[in-house]
Amino acid sequence: MADLVYPPVIGTAIAAFRALDVRIRIEGAENIPASGGAVLVSNHISYLDFLFAGFGAFKGGKRKTRFMAKDDVFKHAVSGPLMRGMKHIPVDRTDGQPAYDAAVRALRAGEVVGVFPEATISRSFMLKKFKTGAARMAADSGAPLLPVILWGTQQLWTKGRPKTLTKRHVPVTIMIGEPIELAPGDKPVMVTRRLRAAMSEMLDRAQREYPGTPAGPDDTWWVPAQLGGTAPTLEVAEAEDEAEAAAKAERRAQRQ
Repeated sequence: MADLVYPPVIGTAIAAFRALDVRIRIEGAENIPASGGAVLVSNHISYLDFLFAGFGAFKGGKRKTRFMAKDDVFKHAVSGPLMRGMKHIPVDRTDGQPAYDAAVRALRAGEVVGVFPEATISRSFMLKKFKTGAARMAADSGAPLLPVILWGTQQLWTKGRPKTLTKRHVPVTIMIGEPIELAPGDKPVMVTRRLRAAMSEMLDRAQREYPGTPAGPDDTWWVPAQLGGTAPTLEVAEAEDEAEAAAKAERRAQRQ
């Protein structure tokens, strides 16, 4: 079946990037395979990361990425039809097996599947703990893992901050690493450690080479604490995530 929704969405995104003069730098585009399945694994610092990670894959090999995303997005009146039309994969967090099975089928069919192994946006903008799902998908499908690092996207729209979708001239780095091939017998936990180590090195370099700087003392919120910014540390961010999850669970219990 032809992709009728994805091309116009890509075109609209590219037009928006140009209108806002988003200064996108893509490194490693040659690592995107021209064909065949691949698990595109990205860090998660913004609600717009799927756009930029997908743009990197598209620019690298005209590949369309099928992202795994929470099913709430598919139930929305506006985003739902778009997500389904682009053949993204809904994830029910109370039962992730159907989504996992759908992702493996897509990989075996030669699709690029996008995964955020941290599961949620990192408030610290540093790498959180990784889930092993991406490594297990690669093992079950025979597809390589493609590490991707994004930097700068948090300035546009991230958790706990107002949207700044009209902010102009924001530099955005999209870094695509060399594919990680799995050998028979590789354990998902060990593969995930290798993947996270590679992405940690990439993130460190993306941050060091990033051309953007805070506009002033009130604009340091998007800079990690360890780099002198005012973003929360990993420990503080984790505590905030746990508090938010507990509050959501309590609200669900009250509704039931």
